[in-house]
Amino acid sequence: MTLNGWIQIALFCAIVLLITRPLGGFLARLFAGDRTFLHPVLAPVERGFYRVAGVRPEQEQGWAPYALATLAFHVVGFVAVYAILRLQGVLPLNPQGFAGVAPDLALNTAVSFVTNTNWQSYGGEATMSYGSQMWALTVQNFLSAATGMALAVALVRGFARKSAKGVGNFWADLTRSVLYVLLPACVIFALIYAALGVPQTLQPYVTAKTLEGADQTIALGPVASQLAIKMLGTNGGGFFNANSAHPFENPSALSNLVQMVSIFAIGAALTNVFGRMVGDERQGWAILAAMGALFLVGVGVLYWAESAANPIHAALGLDPAAGNMEGKEVRFGIALSALFAVITSAASCGAVIAMHDSFSAIGGLVPMINMQLGEVIVGGVGAGLYGILLFAVVAVFVAGLMVGRTPEYVGKKIESREVKLTMLALLCSPAATLLALAVAAAAPAGLAGLLNQGPHGFSEMLYATTSAAANNGSAFAGLTANSPFWNVTLAVGMMIGRFALIVPMLAVAGSLAAKGKVPPSAGTFPTDGALFVGLLVGVIVIVGGLTYFPALTLGPVADAFATVAGQTW
Repeated sequence: MTLNGWIQIALFCAIVLLITRPLGGFLARLFAGDRTFLHPVLAPVERGFYRVAGVRPEQEQGWAPYALATLAFHVVGFVAVYAILRLQGVLPLNPQGFAGVAPDLALNTAVSFVTNTNWQSYGGEATMSYGSQMWALTVQNFLSAATGMALAVALVRGFARKSAKGVGNFWADLTRSVLYVLLPACVIFALIYAALGVPQTLQPYVTAKTLEGADQTIALGPVASQLAIKMLGTNGGGFFNANSAHPFENPSALSNLVQMVSIFAIGAALTNVFGRMVGDERQGWAILAAMGALFLVGVGVLYWAESAANPIHAALGLDPAAGNMEGKEVRFGIALSALFAVITSAASCGAVIAMHDSFSAIGGLVPMINMQLGEVIVGGVGAGLYGILLFAVVAVFVAGLMVGRTPEYVGKKIESREVKLTMLALLCSPAATLLALAVAAAAPAGLAGLLNQGPHGFSEMLYATTSAAANNGSAFAGLTANSPFWNVTLAVGMMIGRFALIVPMLAVAGSLAAKGKVPPSAGTFPTDGALFVGLLVGVIVIVGGLTYFPALTLGPVADAFATVAGQTW
């Protein structure tokens, strides 16, 4: 570890903190229905959408109609993406003449992008046409991210409102998320990326002569526009197979910084939205503090693990002071490779600049745990906020049991109905992860995709099922997942991780919105200070640890002991 590395990490954290409050204020005004500086230009466009769709934005929906609208919207999105991918060979904007995508891969990809997972079992530049990249994948990058924001705001309204029947209007929340937030920001980001050297063209791939005289095909395409929403919407699906390690997706240290900040920007700002909407910004800062504590621990452990000497490398006579550079982005070094890995796995993004499969056993453990904790360390756009608020419900319930009184959170009594629905939501992802892992570990078709044997091979499977159910999308990359078994298995995990969680979560929102506010009293547990932050972090770690500890012991923990003993797989 170096001082320069820590300075770069500190700079990233400072930028995120600086933009959290102003962006949070803008989002809070937007979802409250107030005018913003963009309304003079975009309000007529918004009203036009409503007229065409027959939507009345002022008409409130209860939690059940809100959930049904969300599910119906995603069914339509899945069908559209699947159809585009299957018909790719006969659709325009296909200068390379790529054929239609195979049925199992099209299924996996459609589910992946509709659920904001963006898991990729294919190489983008060798599989997807420009049309598929734009009409199917980029469009869903916008819509899935906007859905996450809408769902988060619906839950926040449950805490903020009193004796209300509705949690908002899904169609209005979705439209405003795209029109006022994602689209304008992505226009700016796309211009920045193009200025920094990211391609944005519909011209065919070009062929160049190498120094040896061979032909080399250089893939191009409308990359900057997809890259912008890929990062801002915490989608992570790369235009190229090498993702953000590709020089056309990430040309420089400046573009790398812009990408990392954009991954965290909206997720961090939504904590401030929560504080503003419940009438106490300190509540939002407490949530962000819990996220930040978990994030900094992850960065510290991963940076230390990859900077330390690998015992096997040392036995081969390699310089132990060099750390473990295998699989790292050599342009940015160990510090930024570690930072990017923690950001992408903490924020449900899935973009990568380093090969996680090449990390040390403990280094590979960190992004795995980030996902297994529920993707609540900032998390996906919207998903991170509603995920950590569900953990907050559990935390105040535990606090209530300890002091012998009915738990409260931001003025709402937390009773058995909310706790049961919360636990149902929180158990969906672990169930999908571990059941899929058990099937894969016992099925020849699951084992056939492994690059390594032993605990490291087990870690490859565990990472894949975790990434799918957590809707992250990053990969250990040692697993060959483009097979009917893995495409279908991971698609099921992605659907459970997204939709089986949001239905009980919205039911919690509806239940809380219908309740009145309880004024604080001498016995009220304060939820805006360090004690609550510590309790919340403890609950997240304990729930994640108890759930995944046996699987982690068989995978990265056993792999770490084997490395110390000089054993490889």
